Amino acid sequence: MTETITYADFERVDIRVGTIVEALPFPEARKPAYKLQIDFGPEIGIKKSSAQITVHYTPESLVGRQVLAVVNFPPRQIGPVRSEVLTLGFEDETGAIVLAGVDHLVPNGKKMC
Repeated sequence: MTETITYADFERVDIRVGTIVEALPFPEARKPAYKLQIDFGPEIGIKKSSAQITVHYTPESLVGRQVLAVVNFPPRQIGPVRSEVLTLGFEDETGAIVLAGVDHLVPNGKKMC
């Protein structure tokens, strides 16, 4: 476990739900990854992300899937892709990433509470 934070610290991290509208292979990445476009609704719009999720997912299985992402980190250049959000997930027992998501449909852009 890491150090304790306050609720105010948690509130500063803007975690939103969005729907993946495009998922493409990212052959230029150092580690296997996909280029994602995620729709966070009218307030935030469609944002790009790079995600190392190739073990458990195919591009076809990702389109239409709702995921959680941090939307208030500064953009990060990953090779030729400018990643605008951090898509969230957890490592499984082998270290492969499993996406964090919701189990019921939620309007795109809703903030985690």
